[in-house]
Amino acid sequence: MNTSSGPQKSVEGWILFVTNVHEEAAEDDILDAFSEFGHVKNIHVNLDRRTGFVKGYALVEFGAKEEAQDAINALHGKELLGKTVGVDWAFVKPLFGERDRGGGSGKEHHRERGRDRRGARR
Repeated sequence: MNTSSGPQKSVEGWILFVTNVHEEAAEDDILDAFSEFGHVKNIHVNLDRRTGFVKGYALVEFGAKEEAQDAINALHGKELLGKTVGVDWAFVKPLFGERDRGGGSGKEHHRERGRDRRGARR
């Protein structure tokens, strides 16, 4: 049984989650910062529909795990366009036994009390 934790590869590569991205950042700004560490396969920057500005985060994909790790080591906590960014793995496998123990969706609880999902009595 594998009990190790750590970053998980997506279908095509190693994806980093970049937080606190400046609202006026462009894909090229992010590409310039991350391409120093290897070939960036893909960048995704979510924009606010109303304003057209960046929502504050980006996903950066590398083909090689080592390149992605180098980018994390070098850029996490550094400034990009005047804001201190956070850089970490987008997908991480938890340690064995560390699962969400929140109790599910709550459907069981409502059924136990004789109520439907909205809380109305049946």
